Amino acid sequence: MAFKVPVSKQVSIPSLIFQFLLITGIYFVLKPLIIEYAFLITAIAYALIARILRSTIAKSHRKGISLVKKHQYEEAIQHFKESVKYFTEHKLIDKYRIITLLSASKMSYREMGLCNIAFCYSQIGEGAESKKYYESVLSEYPNNGIAIAGLRMLNSMHNAAEE
Repeated sequence: MAFKVPVSKQVSIPSLIFQFLLITGIYFVLKPLIIEYAFLITAIAYALIARILRSTIAKSHRKGISLVKKHQYEEAIQHFKESVKYFTEHKLIDKYRIITLLSASKMSYREMGLCNIAFCYSQIGEGAESKKYYESVLSEYPNNGIAIAGLRMLNSMHNAAEE
């Protein structure tokens, strides 16, 4: 029986407000031109723009997520590492992801990538490597709930194995 991989996504309210204003702006630009289908065209335009941005800029991240959903964790690790490298080198793209990727995520792509690497290592039985990545996340992002929970789980499994 296949199981679904848990997904946690924290949403930023300011990002949602920005996206709402962007959609409203597109609508008011299109409304005088295409009165009858302005709302539909706006929705399609927004979805298309977001899809193009995410599939080009966050290509490695999206490929990693796709592989995780297929339980291909070892292959996903490399894609997440590429994503982390890209967003480390292009900090402004990640910092302003609300504009550059139309992302409403509270977590940066770099932070998500590191958490995903840790998760993948835990799924292939490499607890020490997983722990290293979760600790790395917490050193940079001390309030990351995913890393805190991941470390607690790894530590409790380690403690149970010692008993």
